[in-house]
Amino acid sequence: MQDVQSHLEKLRGEAAKCRLISGLATDEKKRELFSRLADHLCVLATDIANAIIAQKEADPIACSEVPRAAMGASGPCT
Repeated sequence: MQDVQSHLEKLRGEAAKCRLISGLATDEKKRELFSRLADHLCVLATDIANAIIAQKEADPIACSEVPRAAMGASGPCT
């Protein structure tokens, strides 16, 4: 479960980087591209967070090591 949590955090970090690049880009096409990438990464992160929550609800004992705060939305995906 920690591997999945690490992947979730990585996706959120990449989404944040894409948002930053989008905000700094002077070229409109690049701005739009990085904004779309950030949106897509946020969707993926949300899907993973939902899967973690579903797994925790299905087997709360096996998932007890995953911090609840780590599953919530944060960063650019809120």
